[in-house]
Order: sequence, then structure tokens, then C-alpha cells
Amino acid sequence: MSNETNWWVHRGRLLLLLLSAIAIFSGVYVAYSGLDTLRTLAVVEAERDAWQRPSDVLRALDLKDGKIVVDLGSGAGYFTLKISPAVGSRGQVLAVDLRKTSLAFLWIRAVMRTPHNIHVVATEEANPHLPSGTVDAVLIANAYHEFRNPRAMIEHVFRSLRPGGRLVIVDRGPRSGDFEASSNSTQSHEIRMEAAEEVLRSGGFEIFQRENPFIDRPGDDPWWMLAARKP
Repeated sequence: MSNETNWWVHRGRLLLLLLSAIAIFSGVYVAYSGLDTLRTLAVVEAERDAWQRPSDVLRALDLKDGKIVVDLGSGAGYFTLKISPAVGSRGQVLAVDLRKTSLAFLWIRAVMRTPHNIHVVATEEANPHLPSGTVDAVLIANAYHEFRNPRAMIEHVFRSLRPGGRLVIVDRGPRSGDFEASSNSTQSHEIRMEAAEEVLRSGGFEIFQRENPFIDRPGDDPWWMLAARKP
């Protein structure tokens, strides 16, 4: 083998070694960042337990073993992971969200827990890809205000529910004296309960529980809750 050939072989090995080192470093960094995010989620959600009133939200959903429940706008799974044990191994939780990164973290968290009844669904802005007529309950927590077309989304939810199925919405309302928040969810991170209530009633739902405020923390927007059923 000539000296020139040896030189190129040596350079190729060095390049391969460098690329391998970069790949290993990148993998370790991604894994560390992922673990750090999971730890942060655990801390933030433990703090959220103190004020979010999750037990009251779950009670409004009327969860039982074997039920099929949708967490619409699930994020990284704060409520999804609480619903999962309540419906048991015979039940299902469909975690639906636009944000694929959040769903990826939820998938990792779901794999690490039992029962394994959580299914992540990457949705589209205009179509949540819900099954038709088979869902027992739908939760929309801190996501209703983000809907560009609330009426269309509620129609999707209505079609997905069995007769008697429940819809629970928890979201932020305007502070006292703020009359700008409206049903136009693209303009604000808050929405009046009355605007959502009107959409639900016109969409065929019967409202059986309403709380406003549902959560009222100093320094934060007040939260409201609506619970409705499909006749």
C-alpha cells in the first residue's frame, strides 16, 4: 500500500472517530436534556397539584374502570397521567395535542407507568381525529382559548361522545373589569365562561355544572369550569 493510500486511510479513520465522538456526545446531551425536562415536569406538576383542583376535575368527568376518555390539548400529560389509573387497564386515555414535542415527553412518561392505556394522538388544528360515538368523556383543560374555531371543535367533540358522555372545560377567564376577552381565542390567553357556555349549548350539550371562579389565585387570572353532557 502506497504512502498516499495510507495517509487517506488514516485520515478516514480519524474522521470516523471524530464523527462517532460527536454522535455520542450529542446523544448524551439529548438524553441529559430529556431527563432534566422530565424532572422539571415532575416538580412543576407537584406544585400545580396544590392549586389546580385536579380531584374536582376528575370527579366532574365521572371516571370509571373501562371508560374511554380524551384529554384534548393534553400537553405533556398533567391530567392524562391522572386519568389513566382511574379508567384502569380496560380503559383508554387518548392524549390529543398539536405539539409533537409535548406528546413525545408524554409518551416517555406513559411507558414508564402502568396501566399502559395511554395513546398519544398528534392532531391537526382543524381536526382532532377523535373516534366517532365511542368516547365516554372529554377534558379540555387550559386549551379551549387556543381554538381558532371553537364551534367546529365542539362539533367534533359532540360527535365523538356516546349519549350521556361528558365534556369538562377548565380555562382562564378575564380578571375583574377586563371586558376584552371574548370567544376569539386567537387574540387572548383567556376567555369568558359565558362565551364557551353559549358555544356548548348551541352545539347540543346540556350544562349541568358551572363554577366561576373555579380557581382564584392571587396574581393569576381566575379560572372557570363548565361540565356538560351529550343528551
